[in-house]
Amino acid sequence: MKVICFGVRNVEVDIFNEVNKNFNFELTLLDELLNHDNVEKINGHDAVLLRANCIADKKNLDIIKSYGVNYLLTRTVGTNHIDIDYAKKLGFKMGYVPFYSPNAVSELAFASGLAMFRNIIYMYDKMNQNDFRVDQYSFAKEVRNSKIGIIGTGRIGIECAKSWKGMGAQVFGYDVFPRNDLNDLLEYQTLDYIFKNCDLISLHCPYIKGQNDKFINKTLFSKIKNQTIIVNAARGELIDYNDLYEYMLNNKIKQVALDTLENEAKIFFKKHESNFEIEIYQKLYDLKPRVLFTPHLGSYTDEAVKNMVETSFENLKSYIQNNTCKNEIK
Repeated sequence: MKVICFGVRNVEVDIFNEVNKNFNFELTLLDELLNHDNVEKINGHDAVLLRANCIADKKNLDIIKSYGVNYLLTRTVGTNHIDIDYAKKLGFKMGYVPFYSPNAVSELAFASGLAMFRNIIYMYDKMNQNDFRVDQYSFAKEVRNSKIGIIGTGRIGIECAKSWKGMGAQVFGYDVFPRNDLNDLLEYQTLDYIFKNCDLISLHCPYIKGQNDKFINKTLFSKIKNQTIIVNAARGELIDYNDLYEYMLNNKIKQVALDTLENEAKIFFKKHESNFEIEIYQKLYDLKPRVLFTPHLGSYTDEAVKNMVETSFENLKSYIQNNTCKNEIK
């Protein structure tokens, strides 16, 4: 079974090869993401393994199918980089990774939020200007005197809540499917309550196309507590960035940490020699150090990558042996 894997960074190669000792697939590991210019590299393979921001649109899917590929897998939770309906029409057998190490994303979200809480990013910017004066913007509220809002209380949201709870914060949660076993960790509240009362709001909910697009917008921002911090390590499509920018300009929002963006491949994973292609991201970037972009680093850890590769290879093995997969993309 010849498997071509896109978006395999150099530090991930050893993980792929170690996991593959249990599967014995013939691997082609490419650092580049799948796009319209390199799709021909799939020719001669039996299966394709994608990652976020690979392009699996109608044009590429037609070409991939013409090569006789039957298995189209992604080592991600999100599947919005694949035209799923069209892929189904072409008969691809598809699988995804429903979860991986929740600590990976929660650690990044917590670390980014805490760095903003204690103004570390602000001070790093001042240090780069040889300025070590302490000013009013260096002053911080202690976490134990703060309220934290967690939007989305799945595996990742829970781990993030634990981190803030461990620091002594009062933690509030929102989820369309609230759980009844988290009373010792957080208190469920409405979105309105969280935006009106919390000092930091961390997003950990899934993106469901057509249902929660840009639901973090001026409707909620208009209610936000003064000088709140926003952290998004979930999906970029959840936020209206023009509204976010507006509420940063009027200083209602103090700082924002963004590990995901809508159309993020146009911004992330490259070095820019001029202004960003997407104007609103350039405007947000110009507000640094109040804005932190991290290029989808949430899942970029040893354990998370291992989990994603293992699950992806198990998905393919299941399809080969049983013609079915428990993690089928439906």
